[in-house]
Amino acid sequence: MVNKQNFTPTRTPMPEQPADVRNKNFLEVALGYTKEQAMAEAARCLQCKTPLCQKGCPVEIDIKSFVKHLADGDIPSAYRVIKETNSLPAVCGRVCPQENQCEGSCILGKKYEPVAIGRLERFVADTFDSDSACEMITGHTACSLPNEQFKVACIGSGPSSLTVAGYLAARGVPVTVFEALHEIGGVLIYGIPEFRLPKSIVAREVGALWSKGVTFLPNYVGGKTVTVQDLLDDGFDAIFIGVGAGLPWFLNIPGENLVGVYSSNEYLTRINLGRAYDFPTYDTPAPRARNVAVIGGGNVAMDAARTALRLGAENVYITYRRTQEEMPARLEELHHAIEEGVKLELLTSPIAINGDENSHVKSMTLQVMELGEPDDSGRRRPVAVEGKTRELEVDMVILAVGTGANPVLLEATPGLETNKWGYIVTNAETGETSIPNVYAGGDIAGGSATVISAMGAGRRAAKTIADKLGV
Repeated sequence: MVNKQNFTPTRTPMPEQPADVRNKNFLEVALGYTKEQAMAEAARCLQCKTPLCQKGCPVEIDIKSFVKHLADGDIPSAYRVIKETNSLPAVCGRVCPQENQCEGSCILGKKYEPVAIGRLERFVADTFDSDSACEMITGHTACSLPNEQFKVACIGSGPSSLTVAGYLAARGVPVTVFEALHEIGGVLIYGIPEFRLPKSIVAREVGALWSKGVTFLPNYVGGKTVTVQDLLDDGFDAIFIGVGAGLPWFLNIPGENLVGVYSSNEYLTRINLGRAYDFPTYDTPAPRARNVAVIGGGNVAMDAARTALRLGAENVYITYRRTQEEMPARLEELHHAIEEGVKLELLTSPIAINGDENSHVKSMTLQVMELGEPDDSGRRRPVAVEGKTRELEVDMVILAVGTGANPVLLEATPGLETNKWGYIVTNAETGETSIPNVYAGGDIAGGSATVISAMGAGRRAAKTIADKLGV
């Protein structure tokens, strides 16, 4: 299968901060490839006749072509190929679960290590000056020839809406994005820590969309200061709802109202959007504690735990009711968390949070679990070991057990069909909702998922909108 003269079975390592240094700062963990490293990694690609990697990409990047351009040292052409389908390459290169998507489909992975596609995408996006490439982005002349015949609105400025905006703006359609918060980017800003996704990277990607004619309006709360009907009445030809799923879930166990208990949404929003990690430069005080427990096993739990370490916690525990093998977090994030000093309390499930005489958290009672038969997800079901509990001394608890659909916009939109979980019902292929000319995608339609899956939903909806508008 492999016949390249200089082929190497393992991929080029990514330079990164040492664990005992990075766990004390909020600088980006991964430092990125040099040009020489990126070209060496790109040269590992077999240039398959049928590139399975592209089929594994939710936004359909022509991976084979961009990697070939990079291997040849042609970074502008590699960037152009990526931007044909992806409005946020520097973001995707950092936070996408490539191991389950493009890299997971790479044929090299069947015998060797797959090509590090995500790292290459990040390199190209970080290296190429996007501000000078307006006309290169998709081959369309949208940057200089706007089509004023139509206009489209997006409610929410997360990855799905940004994808819709980029796709349509590249075809000359004026797009206005309404954002509830004071900063553009949605979950990319409030949910993902600086050490994984620097705010400057998000600002750069948003700036590229500004340069294509997208209008961003912060401080517009969907369902309150702007409604779907308002936008229809104002003559928008299509409306995309991409407000995410930001309603935190709780466990309904005793003690969740104690001082020192946070949802991951509140905790990470204060740290990330409020820049509490940079106090007193920004005047948002950061919640701090000596011993922190994070409940959950996904990427959000890893983000919260690693953030708490950087804010000075002496001990940070992740409590998870299954084993490490069943954790849904990205392997890279889990690996980094353990390297940095996060401790895993596995096969445990919180049944009570205990407070002191001042109603501050002092400990958490954990039910010891064991794994039984597989459940509907295919993972072995956690079962309580009768009569076996233990105490974990902590003074802060962060719940990262998932989120649901925020009802504010939904309740203000009569006729918008939702399912039993409160998410918007859409046509999976087109993003169409029960209201004509209204589309939805991302977490508000499919439940909490990944940035790239939200972008894939946005791309499908944008294609449908463009077809209907004839652009």
